[in-house]
Amino acid sequence: MREAIDLLTERLEGLAPRLGLVLGSGLGGLVDEVEDPVRVPYANLPGFPRSGVTGHAGEIVAGTLAGTPVVMLAGRAHYYEHGDPAAMRPALETLWGIGVTTLILTNAAGSLREDMPPGSVMMLDDHINFSGANPLIGEASDRRFVGMSEAYDPHLRAALAAAAGEAGVELHRGVYMWFSGPNFETPAEIRMARVLGADAVGMSTVPEVILARYFGLRVAACSVITNLGAGMSAGELSHQETKDMAPIGGQRLARILRQLLAGGLPEG
Repeated sequence: MREAIDLLTERLEGLAPRLGLVLGSGLGGLVDEVEDPVRVPYANLPGFPRSGVTGHAGEIVAGTLAGTPVVMLAGRAHYYEHGDPAAMRPALETLWGIGVTTLILTNAAGSLREDMPPGSVMMLDDHINFSGANPLIGEASDRRFVGMSEAYDPHLRAALAAAAGEAGVELHRGVYMWFSGPNFETPAEIRMARVLGADAVGMSTVPEVILARYFGLRVAACSVITNLGAGMSAGELSHQETKDMAPIGGQRLARILRQLLAGGLPEG
């Protein structure tokens, strides 16, 4: 990734963000709030993934948000697009290579709880890798044995909770279960997920968390709830529902993130 790291470093012209944000569905508008933005399409960076999902722009946007230098991945590649759980490795390795030390990921997810309806925001306390796929399979060194007891940094989680309170936004907490997609889950799978302790289900984020911990980054993640799980409400689930509902929860999550950055990130 040396070529991508050098190219991005040159484009940043001295800007040295320590915070990276991965923007999922509903958060794309946050890039428009970045001051003095530097935009680099993924297509211009060697090894970067191509996302074919509507609502995922596919570019890096760097600058200042709420007084904090940030670099954003506006869009991600999903396992279900490429069959490769390590599809986001080049992008995350590049962020690590330019000096990012903290990563906040966002996604759209389905809720397994009646008290967490569409439009809600859930912070991840933990996850379940139900897909069984792993982005570190094939890694030759012993670094592949990554500890995941505190995959989601407790200091970042506390700071997000405090920021949500200050912003007046209810922030749910729970466990996210990763399904491979691209189809939505069945009602039976949703019942199983609830028994296993999941609070939300989705098709991303977990491989990125594993990769981020492999690179030694501090990690936090939040889900924008776009629907109730299959069988929990009338009608069939659809990606259109995700696109329609994601901006509602996305606005709430954006308020939390602005408040977090305005108050300063906690020390690791």
